[in-house]
Amino acid sequence: MILRDLIAHLDRPLHAGNLDTEIQAVTSDSRLVGPGVAFVAVRGESQDGRDFIPAALSRGAAVIISDTAADEGHPDETPFIQVSDTRHALAAFARLLAGEPSKKLRLAGVTGTNGKTTTAFLLHHLMKRVWHRAGMIGTVVVDDGEQAKPANFTTPGPVELNALLASMVEHGCRGAAMEVSSHGIDQKRIDGVAFDAAVFTNLTQDHLDYHGTLDAYAATKFSWFESLAIDPLGKKPVAVVNFDDGYGEKLVDLLGDRLPLIKYGFNVHCDFRANNFKQSARGMEFELTAKGKSYLVRAPLIGRFNVYNILSALAAASAMKIKVRDAVAAIAEAPQVPGRMEFCGTKDGVTVFVDYAHTPDAVTNACRTLKELNPNRLITVFGCGGDRDKKKRPLMGKAASEISDACIITSDNPRSEEPEAILKEIESGMTGTRYRSVVDRAEAIRIAIHAAGQGDIVLIAGKGHETYQQFSDRTIDFDDRREARRALAERPEPPQRKR
Repeated sequence: MILRDLIAHLDRPLHAGNLDTEIQAVTSDSRLVGPGVAFVAVRGESQDGRDFIPAALSRGAAVIISDTAADEGHPDETPFIQVSDTRHALAAFARLLAGEPSKKLRLAGVTGTNGKTTTAFLLHHLMKRVWHRAGMIGTVVVDDGEQAKPANFTTPGPVELNALLASMVEHGCRGAAMEVSSHGIDQKRIDGVAFDAAVFTNLTQDHLDYHGTLDAYAATKFSWFESLAIDPLGKKPVAVVNFDDGYGEKLVDLLGDRLPLIKYGFNVHCDFRANNFKQSARGMEFELTAKGKSYLVRAPLIGRFNVYNILSALAAASAMKIKVRDAVAAIAEAPQVPGRMEFCGTKDGVTVFVDYAHTPDAVTNACRTLKELNPNRLITVFGCGGDRDKKKRPLMGKAASEISDACIITSDNPRSEEPEAILKEIESGMTGTRYRSVVDRAEAIRIAIHAAGQGDIVLIAGKGHETYQQFSDRTIDFDDRREARRALAERPEPPQRKR
């Protein structure tokens, strides 16, 4: 594309140099710059892109885009664009150079503290059942319609994001589901992406190390919905909101009639409403009331929180013109979501689940769900990540200990912190439940599973699908599910009763 046509989509840019320059690609990484590539000097948390302008110029950048004026001595042959917001400029260039792929897909975005991954997985499953080919972008996996591979970020940067969406279009996808993180919203990775459905699952304490306060965290989430109301990019996006959640109710009030709205939950005022919820160790069923009709929903998932995830997926699918009856039929064959209340096996009457629960609210939900299965005892293994919100550590301890019969506190991803110090902070919130602290996570899992008896359930919470563990000086291969299965296989044989 011609630079002149690209900057027409920016807000009052100041420019110097040849605007008829051909632009083939855009990046904020100076190492990826070459002829025909625009370099956007984005200020990050730890690095300032303006410091890399000389490196970009030395590699033949086609244009420099910054939020400050050009330095003296900037070469006349290289155009320079000054903008008020470099992140927005990067997203705009990425969208346009990729051919605005989100406009060619039916796209659902899912945001919230808990439930994003499961909802996106369920939506992706529904889309594939009905449309045969669909894409997904999320915490666990990225699927471009032809190939699925492990994800690096919940919400990729705008260049990678638009390239993925373009691949989905090329591969014949009719739609896609993607997770939208608060970081992705705040850093404008999704600026210019056209959504058909925007899902809000819930909001509880998380990421306060980044956002500072819960209100600031909520404001970031809400800003995405407000932006869709202001500039829907030619679509008619529908807000799909958990109306049972306090922040979801606030979002509904904030939006008013600025966006079409579908409310979901158990609340009598919900458009997609669940009733008569029942579950067993291997699945659930409930009655769905939607669009004046009732449906019996069956799914191979457990937990009241998964009812919300199913409702959000069904409502979002409806917003994207998938028939409710077809979506309900597809839910009955929903896949196991990696690391989300994942059944890891049973032996000698001991059953083990692995779940990604890493917030106080998620731990509460996971523990309550398993308690509702009436185990003899619930034994919970959990920890908290290092270099993250420290305020939630005692809250995690309180949440797990109030519902579990016994707990083992252990390392999560300690990162640069001392594991023992993290465990001490968790211990400060523990209540009367029996617990012990074991720094080594594999040992903690083994102790819990070997100590469990007939009819007990062991919950291993916090890391879910992750296949690594991060320390200050190394990252090791580690998978809770693998360790759980190994511990089950190595369980000592129960003693024979004497006759």
